[in-house]
Amino acid sequence: MKKALVLAMALSLAGFASQAQTAAVKPANATTKVAGPQIQFETDKFDFGTIKQGDIVDHTFKFKNTGTQPLVISNIGVSCGCTTPDWTKEPVMPGKTGTVTAKFNSAGKMGMQNKVLTIESNSAGGNAMVSLVGTVADATTASASVAPASDASTADAKQKVKATDNKIKAKKKS
Repeated sequence: MKKALVLAMALSLAGFASQAQTAAVKPANATTKVAGPQIQFETDKFDFGTIKQGDIVDHTFKFKNTGTQPLVISNIGVSCGCTTPDWTKEPVMPGKTGTVTAKFNSAGKMGMQNKVLTIESNSAGGNAMVSLVGTVADATTASASVAPASDASTADAKQKVKATDNKIKAKKKS
């Protein structure tokens, strides 16, 4: 009886050991392709710094479809009517890129601003969000100064900012 119990335990242990040895180990930097479409933004936040009330900020967020099927953006919800979205309308094939452009009109706004855009798509990860953040100062006492945030993902990118009377346009080159 004892021999049968020891034999059963030994076989169980051998089975577990062989399973552990055959399991594949993935490198830490390996990216797993998601079954279906998957949206991945280069950056999900743009800091436009401090602008004068009435200025318009225009920023383009770039994304990549890291999934295995075409990605289609169906709608973009905004946190208020002061933000106007535009996006890539045609399907974005796996491995290809698209854009979401946000235009923020600061007329009637003051102080810290955080304008969120909710991207509704067929992404396996569900809805994605990007945001424009910054400060709107009184037009009579402030001058426009654009100081985008410097995070690790944009530190090496060249950024071009153009300020005119009531419009600030930011373009980013990677």
